[in-house]
Amino acid sequence: MNILATICMRKGSKGIPNKNLIKINDKPLLYYTIKQALNSKIFDEIIVSTDSNKIANLSNHYGAKCWFIRPKYLSSDNSAKIPAIRHALIKSEKYFKKKFDIIFDLDVSSPLRSINDIKNAYKKFLKEKKDNLITVNQSRKNPYFNIIEFQREKIKIVKKYKYISRRQDAPITYDMNASIYIWKRKFLLNSDNILTNNTSIYEMPFERSIDIDTKDDLKIVRLLMNSYKFTNE
Repeated sequence: MNILATICMRKGSKGIPNKNLIKINDKPLLYYTIKQALNSKIFDEIIVSTDSNKIANLSNHYGAKCWFIRPKYLSSDNSAKIPAIRHALIKSEKYFKKKFDIIFDLDVSSPLRSINDIKNAYKKFLKEKKDNLITVNQSRKNPYFNIIEFQREKIKIVKKYKYISRRQDAPITYDMNASIYIWKRKFLLNSDNILTNNTSIYEMPFERSIDIDTKDDLKIVRLLMNSYKFTNE
C-alpha cells in the first residue's frame, strides 16, 4: 500500500503575510508539519504543493520533496484546497511512477498536532474503511445552546432541539480543525466533498487543534509551544 502526504502552502495569506515562513522558536512554520510527517514514518512520499520558490527550496531543505510550482489558478485567495491536493496527487503519481492508495493532507497552519494524532487517525481510517477522514475537536460553543443568529430581526438560537438549560445537556457538536485529512485515492480523484455519509472523524483536544488564521492564533500557538515540552519526535 502506497501512502502520500501532501502539505499545501501558498505564498499569499490575508491574515498573516508570509504565514508559512513566520518563525516560531527559530524555525519557520512549515518546518513543524514537515518534521511531523517525516517522524511519523508512515508515508512513502512527502510532497509540498506551493506557488513560492522560497517555500519550495525550504521544504526540500527540511526533507519534503517539491519539484513543481503550483499553477496560478490553484493558488488564488478564492481557490479551493481539494483541487490543489488532487493536482499534487496527479503530479506525484507521474513523478514517482506509481499509484498512491491513500492520501493524507497535513495542514501547515496546525503545528500543534502530535505524531500520535497522525498515526491514530490513520489506524482509525483503516479500521473503519471509510472514503475519507477529517480531524475535529469538540466545539467550545454549541449551536443548540449558546450560538445565536438574527431571524426576521429577532435573536434566536441557531439550531432548535428542545429546551436546554445547561450546555452539558445539548447534543455534542464538533469543529472541523483542518489539521489532518485522509482520502482513498478514488474518492479524492472523483469528489470535491469533505463530508459524506461515508466520512470518518478523529477527535483531537482543543490544545492541539488551533489553526493559525490570525495574529492572535499565532500568539496562542507560541504560548502553548513554550508552556509544555513540544516535540516532533
